[in-house]
Amino acid sequence: MAVDRTSPVPLYYQLAQQLEAAIRAGELTPGTRLENEVELADRCGLSRPTVRQAIQHLVDRGLLVRKRGVGTQVVQSEIRRPIELTSLHDDLLAAGREPRTSVLELGPTTADERVAKELGVPAGTEVTRIRRLRRTGDEPLALLTNYLPRDLIALTADDLTEHGLYELLRGTGVNLRIANQTIGARGATAAEARLLDERRGVPLLTMTRTAYDDKGAAIEYGTHVYRASRYSFALTLVER
Repeated sequence: MAVDRTSPVPLYYQLAQQLEAAIRAGELTPGTRLENEVELADRCGLSRPTVRQAIQHLVDRGLLVRKRGVGTQVVQSEIRRPIELTSLHDDLLAAGREPRTSVLELGPTTADERVAKELGVPAGTEVTRIRRLRRTGDEPLALLTNYLPRDLIALTADDLTEHGLYELLRGTGVNLRIANQTIGARGATAAEARLLDERRGVPLLTMTRTAYDDKGAAIEYGTHVYRASRYSFALTLVER
């Protein structure tokens, strides 16, 4: 890698751009460990602080990660999810990723006012609550919490480990037709940070969705959080 010292572009940014281009092109694949800062500085003819700044820029962009005892590694590329009425499980499969699921909770609970409103039932009604940790490969990606009408579908942890929720619903004859969805962001709680391998307070993407069937009945209310460094939503806008 070479830098142009006559360019007005900062040296650290030139190095960061070249490293990013190599990552995007697949020349530096996920899991690849970079040379240490001293070796990279010597090879590029740069100072160690300049190299450190370039690496930190890519860490902040979510392209590199520093691991104690391992060094600096290339991470999995960001998941870009289209805004469609699909499940994360199905979207990961479509993107050629390996979805893995750990079921953290599956069972009855009483609906609070928000859940009851979204599902169209009285507060205090018994509903089914599902909490899952979704990974792509070995890397945690999202925490998914869903509420369903109690008698809508019989589910097991094995079902949810092997299949997406929408796939299971469709398999029982539920016809998903429309959903109301809100996307936002907030800092990670201590529990979320621990499960997602992040720091407490790091920004997470949030998504809430209420899905309805072809009869207009609410069949699922979900509230999910995603690692902002690994995940984004993609929209296509059309002028009216």
